[in-house]
Amino acid sequence: MKIAIGADHAGFELKNKLKQHLEAHGFKVEDSGTNSAESVDYPDFAKSVGEEVARKQADFGLLVCGSGIGMAIAANKVHGVRAANVTSEYEAQMMREHNDANVLALGARILDEATACKILDKFLATQFAGGRHQKRVDKITGIERDDRVIG
Repeated sequence: MKIAIGADHAGFELKNKLKQHLEAHGFKVEDSGTNSAESVDYPDFAKSVGEEVARKQADFGLLVCGSGIGMAIAANKVHGVRAANVTSEYEAQMMREHNDANVLALGARILDEATACKILDKFLATQFAGGRHQKRVDKITGIERDDRVIG
């Protein structure tokens, strides 16, 4: 399984630790950066990872910034991405099981390394339940396809 990862300066250190965690568990990792703690713009990395996932060049995406919020918002602008910022294993399970989410966003200023690893593991171990949830995911995709401007 291939995981696309990316982070801004605030998430750089945790991203590297999560990368090591993934590789130690046999995952192939595509690291889109950033590669230092020097200030960068998180939307650039969210777009890069989101596009890899949307194009099926990676099975899942992982994004890390200070809170996880900006990364999730930016990644969700990429058609085909269903990203969520979560802070618990339960939320990670639900985002996969009920929403078929394909990008996990985490906050490096909110989560410690051990908790982040547990959340990531739960995200990757959980399968989409389908069934009654498929109809809802299809509706999300329908919203994404709607090109009309509201206003």
